[in-house]
Amino acid sequence: MDIFLIGLSIICLVIGLLGCILPMLPGPPLAYVGLLLLHATEYAQFSSTQLWSCLFAVVVVQILDYITPILGSKYSGGTKWGNWGCVIGTIMGVFFLPLGIIIGPFIGAIAGELLGGRGLSQAMKAGLGSLVGFLLGTVVKLLLCGYLGYLFIVEVF
Repeated sequence: MDIFLIGLSIICLVIGLLGCILPMLPGPPLAYVGLLLLHATEYAQFSSTQLWSCLFAVVVVQILDYITPILGSKYSGGTKWGNWGCVIGTIMGVFFLPLGIIIGPFIGAIAGELLGGRGLSQAMKAGLGSLVGFLLGTVVKLLLCGYLGYLFIVEVF
């Protein structure tokens, strides 16, 4: 049974890493489930403090993941139009992997701002802000999932 749980844990961790890049998969929560599955085996026993700390980090990162592109757009002068364009561009970018996931939020924010009546220079500025916010959120998710993977490796090997 332990081997099965470890295998399932590895699958969750790998899909969790993929979920950091693909917006349709909740990366950090899946990686955390992988950690919990490993905890259920005899190979690894995490302390309650470790498990609660990791859960807290996962919740915070998930919330920040939705906020950072909006904050990036907002602080670079974007409006709600740009924010919605960023979200739609992110979803559409999934269909044009791997480059689409990076360019999608940028183009979406620009298109949203243009549809909202903003000028091209202001739309470009908002697009760049949302892109920076999206990339920052992705990096933070990757770091967290990498850390959860590190905990897995330390405990198993």
